[in-house]
Amino acid sequence: MQTNYKIQGTPNSPVLIFSNSLGSEMMMWDEVVPYLLPYFRVLQYDTRGHGRSEVTPEPYTIALLGQDVIDLLDQLNISEAYFCGLSMGGLIGQWLGLNYPNRIKKLIVCNTGAKIGNDERWNGRITTLKAHGMQAIVEDTMERWFTEDFRVKNPQRVAETHAMFLRSNVEGYCNCCAAIRDADFRAELQKVSVETLVITGDEDPVTNVEQAEFIANEIPDSHLRILHARHLSATELPKEFAKTIIEFIAGETIFEKGMHVRRTVLGNAHVDKAIGNINHFNADFQEFITKYAWGEIWTRPELAKREKSLITMAMLIALNRPNEFKMHVKAAFNNGVTVAEIKEVIMQSAIYCGLPAANDAFHLAMDVFKENGIV
Repeated sequence: MQTNYKIQGTPNSPVLIFSNSLGSEMMMWDEVVPYLLPYFRVLQYDTRGHGRSEVTPEPYTIALLGQDVIDLLDQLNISEAYFCGLSMGGLIGQWLGLNYPNRIKKLIVCNTGAKIGNDERWNGRITTLKAHGMQAIVEDTMERWFTEDFRVKNPQRVAETHAMFLRSNVEGYCNCCAAIRDADFRAELQKVSVETLVITGDEDPVTNVEQAEFIANEIPDSHLRILHARHLSATELPKEFAKTIIEFIAGETIFEKGMHVRRTVLGNAHVDKAIGNINHFNADFQEFITKYAWGEIWTRPELAKREKSLITMAMLIALNRPNEFKMHVKAAFNNGVTVAEIKEVIMQSAIYCGLPAANDAFHLAMDVFKENGIV
């Protein structure tokens, strides 16, 4: 099975995988991703039968689609990940929570149900699509997916989604309809041991609040968040949706978010050592660093962490801060910076910060490389 995927973010960040709704491609998450990259490596993929993933002819089941996720994680050597799935993706998430709790750090299921629709509905849709194609249901789908207010104010985004839906492969779409038709986790959710966040839209006509409440009540360690949206809540409210995920995984306070990002950049060993050295004299300063440097600045989405590493190293050369420079050279590798790029930062500094500053920076960087067995 050939799965089309895209992974973004820095190598030391935990992985968050997104699973799409029926009739969607991985682009459905594009507005959400920038808010999440300061915290995670984001893995998007096209479900079997969708987008540029393979369309296979055999009958699909949610178990088959869930195993595709595990196979993709294995292919990428990812031992565990956070998982967020919407609608059909939420069914896949429930299956993963039941069958692979050791691979899922936390589970987020959105605009979904433990059982979605009935045989008559899904069989009727399959018959309609095989006879008339995706065009037969696209307008009704856009109304179910987005609130009227969103459709009026965001015609371009709706048009893009409309075109995405029409690109759907009929065979792949119908095979996934059958998978959704046959899925029923209502009697099993109490066995889910993974901490779970359930998100839904208050105007979702497909998987309504009642269905979300059922999931949240059945899964022992679960939380419920209701957004003012219809079925594609992540597309309607990307910033609020991302904030909900960040608070669930990293924490609600600025300090918690800062500590999450600080660990992804500097590494657990460095942060644990700093925490171990906290005393009554430096405690306030350590809290200040975590909250404001890491929780306020490094979490801003406009620059990638890799770019922030390059900028930070350049400024530390100019300011002649050798200890901080060495720390951020080491951290730069966690943010995906290469040896060649560090060299170019120092070369650039030779012009604008002076030759002595660049000379010292080369020696300091080489010390870090040797300590970490890089060169």
